[in-house]
Amino acid sequence: MCGRFTQYRTVDEYAKALQLGLLEGDWSNDPLARYNVAPQSRVLLLHQDDQGTQATLTRWGYAPHWADGKRPPAINARIETAATSRFWGAIWKKGRVIIPADGWYEWKKDPDNPKVKQPYFIRLKGGAPAFFAGIADVPQEEGAGGFAIITAASDQGMVDIHDRRPVVLPPDVAREWMEPGLLPESAEDLARHNDTPEDEFEWYPVGSAVGSVKNQGPQLIEAIGNSLL
Repeated sequence: MCGRFTQYRTVDEYAKALQLGLLEGDWSNDPLARYNVAPQSRVLLLHQDDQGTQATLTRWGYAPHWADGKRPPAINARIETAATSRFWGAIWKKGRVIIPADGWYEWKKDPDNPKVKQPYFIRLKGGAPAFFAGIADVPQEEGAGGFAIITAASDQGMVDIHDRRPVVLPPDVAREWMEPGLLPESAEDLARHNDTPEDEFEWYPVGSAVGSVKNQGPQLIEAIGNSLL
Protein backbone atom coordinates (compact mmCIF):
# COMPACT_ATOMS: atom_id res chain seq x y z
CA MET A 1 0.00 0.00 0.00
CA CYS A 2 0.99 3.64 -0.20
CA GLY A 3 1.72 4.68 3.37
CA ARG A 4 4.27 7.50 3.02
CA PHE A 5 4.95 10.11 0.35
CA THR A 6 6.44 13.57 -0.17
CA GLN A 7 5.05 17.05 -0.84
CA TYR A 8 8.03 19.38 -0.85
CA ARG A 9 7.27 21.87 -3.65
CA THR A 10 5.17 25.04 -3.45
CA VAL A 11 1.42 24.97 -4.09
CA ASP A 12 2.02 27.14 -7.16
CA GLU A 13 4.51 24.65 -8.62
CA TYR A 14 1.97 21.85 -8.36
CA ALA A 15 -0.73 24.03 -9.92
CA LYS A 16 1.52 24.96 -12.85
CA ALA A 17 2.53 21.34 -13.44
CA LEU A 18 -1.16 20.46 -13.52
CA GLN A 19 -1.70 23.34 -15.97
CA LEU A 20 -4.21 25.08 -13.75
CA GLY A 21 -4.90 28.76 -13.41
CA LEU A 22 -4.82 30.60 -10.12
CA LEU A 23 -6.13 28.56 -7.21
CA GLU A 24 -8.78 29.90 -4.88
CA GLY A 25 -7.52 30.91 -1.45
CA ASP A 26 -4.46 32.59 -0.02
CA TRP A 27 -1.53 30.19 -0.23
CA SER A 28 2.06 30.91 0.72
CA ASN A 29 4.81 30.74 -1.89
CA ASP A 30 6.99 28.84 0.56
CA PRO A 31 7.73 25.19 -0.23
CA LEU A 32 5.60 22.72 1.71
CA ALA A 33 8.89 20.95 2.56
CA ARG A 34 7.24 17.69 3.62
CA TYR A 35 9.51 14.73 2.98
CA ASN A 36 7.69 12.18 5.12
CA VAL A 37 3.91 12.58 4.86
CA ALA A 38 2.23 10.02 7.11
CA PRO A 39 -1.38 8.87 7.65
CA GLN A 40 -3.59 11.03 9.89
CA SER A 41 -1.64 14.18 9.03
CA ARG A 42 -3.29 17.04 7.14
CA VAL A 43 -2.26 17.00 3.50
CA LEU A 44 -2.63 19.34 0.53
CA LEU A 45 -5.17 18.14 -2.02
CA LEU A 46 -6.90 19.69 -5.03
CA HIS A 47 -10.57 19.45 -5.95
CA GLN A 48 -13.14 21.22 -8.08
CA ASP A 49 -16.43 22.87 -7.22
CA ASP A 50 -18.64 25.49 -8.85
CA GLN A 51 -16.09 28.15 -7.90
CA GLY A 52 -13.22 26.43 -9.74
CA THR A 53 -10.22 24.45 -8.56
CA GLN A 54 -9.64 24.59 -4.82
CA ALA A 55 -6.66 23.64 -2.69
CA THR A 56 -7.29 22.47 0.85
CA LEU A 57 -5.60 20.69 3.73
CA THR A 58 -7.37 17.44 4.57
CA ARG A 59 -6.63 14.59 6.96
CA TRP A 60 -5.17 11.47 5.35
CA GLY A 61 -7.57 8.72 6.34
CA TYR A 62 -11.30 8.26 5.77
CA ALA A 63 -14.25 6.40 7.25
CA PRO A 64 -17.93 7.04 6.49
CA HIS A 65 -20.01 8.27 9.41
CA TRP A 66 -21.62 4.87 9.93
CA ALA A 67 -18.20 3.18 10.26
CA ASP A 68 -16.47 5.87 12.31
CA GLY A 69 -14.96 4.33 15.42
CA LYS A 70 -15.58 0.76 14.26
CA ARG A 71 -12.29 0.48 12.35
CA PRO A 72 -9.24 2.66 11.72
CA PRO A 73 -9.67 5.24 8.95
CA ALA A 74 -8.62 3.80 5.59
CA ILE A 75 -5.72 5.51 3.82
CA ASN A 76 -5.95 3.60 0.51
CA ALA A 77 -8.87 2.58 -1.70
CA ARG A 78 -8.46 -0.30 -4.16
CA ILE A 79 -9.26 0.56 -7.76
CA GLU A 80 -10.94 -2.84 -8.23
CA THR A 81 -13.60 -2.23 -5.58
CA ALA A 82 -13.76 1.47 -4.69
CA ALA A 83 -16.42 2.38 -7.26
CA THR A 84 -18.87 -0.25 -6.04
CA SER A 85 -18.07 -0.45 -2.32
CA ARG A 86 -20.59 0.93 0.18
CA PHE A 87 -17.65 2.17 2.22
CA TRP A 88 -16.48 4.49 -0.57
CA GLY A 89 -19.72 5.04 -2.48
CA ALA A 90 -20.58 8.60 -1.46
CA ILE A 91 -17.14 10.11 -1.96
CA TRP A 92 -16.46 8.16 -5.18
CA LYS A 93 -19.41 9.95 -6.74
CA LYS A 94 -18.79 13.45 -5.43
CA GLY A 95 -15.38 13.56 -3.82
CA ARG A 96 -12.76 12.84 -6.47
CA VAL A 97 -9.56 14.75 -5.74
CA ILE A 98 -5.92 14.94 -6.76
CA ILE A 99 -3.10 14.67 -4.24
CA PRO A 100 0.00 16.35 -5.69
CA ALA A 101 3.22 14.63 -4.69
CA ASP A 102 6.87 14.31 -5.64
CA GLY A 103 7.16 10.59 -4.99
CA TRP A 104 6.42 7.91 -2.44
CA TYR A 105 8.16 5.26 -0.38
CA GLU A 106 7.93 1.49 -0.50
CA TRP A 107 9.63 -1.04 1.75
CA LYS A 108 11.04 -4.35 0.56
CA LYS A 109 11.92 -7.27 2.80
CA ASP A 110 15.51 -8.46 2.84
CA PRO A 111 15.42 -11.96 1.29
CA ASP A 112 18.06 -13.10 3.78
CA ASN A 113 16.33 -11.55 6.80
CA PRO A 114 12.56 -10.96 6.47
CA LYS A 115 12.58 -8.89 9.66
CA VAL A 116 14.64 -6.22 7.89
CA LYS A 117 12.94 -3.94 5.36
CA GLN A 118 14.78 -1.60 3.00
CA PRO A 119 12.94 1.65 2.11
CA TYR A 120 12.92 2.88 -1.50
CA PHE A 121 11.91 6.25 -2.90
CA ILE A 122 9.90 6.15 -6.14
CA ARG A 123 9.43 9.12 -8.45
CA LEU A 124 8.76 10.01 -12.08
CA LYS A 125 11.84 10.02 -14.26
CA GLY A 126 13.00 13.61 -14.53
CA GLY A 127 11.54 14.46 -11.13
CA ALA A 128 8.24 16.02 -12.27
CA PRO A 129 5.35 16.15 -9.79
CA ALA A 130 3.13 13.07 -9.60
CA PHE A 131 -0.64 13.41 -9.32
CA PHE A 132 -2.27 10.71 -7.19
CA ALA A 133 -5.93 9.94 -7.81
CA GLY A 134 -7.86 10.21 -4.56
CA ILE A 135 -11.33 10.35 -3.08
CA ALA A 136 -12.28 12.57 -0.18
CA ASP A 137 -14.86 14.00 2.11
CA VAL A 138 -13.60 17.53 1.58
CA PRO A 139 -13.79 19.37 4.91
CA GLN A 140 -16.08 22.34 5.35
CA GLU A 141 -14.54 23.18 8.71
CA GLU A 142 -11.26 22.75 10.54
CA GLY A 143 -10.51 19.17 11.57
CA ALA A 144 -13.32 17.56 9.56
CA GLY A 145 -13.20 15.39 6.44
CA GLY A 146 -10.67 12.85 5.26
CA PHE A 147 -9.27 11.28 2.10
CA ALA A 148 -7.77 8.10 0.68
CA ILE A 149 -5.38 7.45 -2.19
CA ILE A 150 -6.58 5.17 -5.00
CA THR A 151 -4.20 2.23 -5.44
CA ALA A 152 -3.55 0.17 -8.54
CA ALA A 153 -4.04 -3.58 -8.85
CA SER A 154 -1.98 -5.79 -6.56
CA ASP A 155 0.28 -7.03 -9.39
CA GLN A 156 1.49 -3.56 -10.39
CA GLY A 157 3.97 -2.81 -7.63
CA MET A 158 7.48 -1.68 -8.53
CA VAL A 159 9.96 -2.40 -5.76
CA ASP A 160 7.76 -5.34 -4.75
CA ILE A 161 5.46 -6.64 -7.49
CA HIS A 162 2.89 -7.57 -4.85
CA ASP A 163 2.79 -4.12 -3.27
CA ARG A 164 0.03 -1.69 -4.17
CA ARG A 165 1.09 1.63 -5.59
CA PRO A 166 -0.85 4.88 -6.06
CA VAL A 167 -2.71 5.48 -9.30
CA VAL A 168 -0.69 8.33 -10.87
CA LEU A 169 -2.52 10.29 -13.56
CA PRO A 170 -1.06 12.53 -16.31
CA PRO A 171 -1.98 16.23 -15.90
CA ASP A 172 -4.79 16.25 -18.49
CA VAL A 173 -6.38 13.12 -17.03
CA ALA A 174 -5.93 14.42 -13.48
CA ARG A 175 -7.92 17.54 -14.37
CA GLU A 176 -10.67 15.39 -15.87
CA TRP A 177 -10.71 13.16 -12.78
CA MET A 178 -11.63 16.16 -10.62
CA GLU A 179 -14.56 17.31 -12.79
CA PRO A 180 -17.78 17.14 -10.72
CA GLY A 181 -19.82 16.18 -13.78
CA LEU A 182 -17.80 13.05 -14.54
CA LEU A 183 -20.00 9.97 -14.14
CA PRO A 184 -18.84 7.48 -11.48
CA GLU A 185 -18.50 4.63 -13.99
CA SER A 186 -16.51 6.89 -16.32
CA ALA A 187 -14.23 7.83 -13.44
CA GLU A 188 -13.47 4.15 -12.83
CA ASP A 189 -12.52 3.62 -16.48
CA LEU A 190 -10.44 6.79 -16.41
CA ALA A 191 -8.39 5.64 -13.44
CA ARG A 192 -8.00 2.06 -14.66
CA HIS A 193 -6.84 2.90 -18.17
CA ASN A 194 -4.71 6.00 -17.62
CA ASP A 195 -2.44 5.01 -14.75
CA THR A 196 1.14 6.04 -15.54
CA PRO A 197 3.12 2.92 -16.61
CA GLU A 198 6.02 1.51 -14.62
CA ASP A 199 8.67 2.43 -17.20
CA GLU A 200 8.06 6.14 -16.54
CA PHE A 201 9.27 5.81 -12.94
CA GLU A 202 12.61 5.32 -11.25
CA TRP A 203 13.39 4.21 -7.71
CA TYR A 204 16.34 3.79 -5.40
CA PRO A 205 17.11 2.76 -1.80
CA VAL A 206 17.15 5.42 0.90
CA GLY A 207 18.12 5.49 4.55
CA SER A 208 16.08 3.94 7.34
CA ALA A 209 15.36 7.34 8.95
CA VAL A 210 12.19 7.65 6.87
CA GLY A 211 10.74 4.87 9.00
CA SER A 212 10.07 7.36 11.80
CA VAL A 213 7.27 9.86 11.14
CA LYS A 214 9.15 12.35 13.31
CA ASN A 215 11.90 12.71 10.71
CA GLN A 216 11.73 15.31 7.93
CA GLY A 217 14.14 16.93 5.49
CA PRO A 218 15.62 16.43 2.02
CA GLN A 219 18.15 13.92 3.35
CA LEU A 220 15.33 11.37 3.54
CA ILE A 221 15.16 11.09 -0.26
CA GLU A 222 18.92 10.91 -0.82
CA ALA A 223 20.00 7.67 -2.48
CA ILE A 224 22.16 5.15 -0.69
CA GLY A 225 25.07 4.43 -3.02
CA ASN A 226 24.45 4.60 -6.77
CA SER A 227 21.49 2.25 -6.96
CA LEU A 228 19.09 4.08 -9.29
CA LEU A 229 16.62 1.55 -10.74
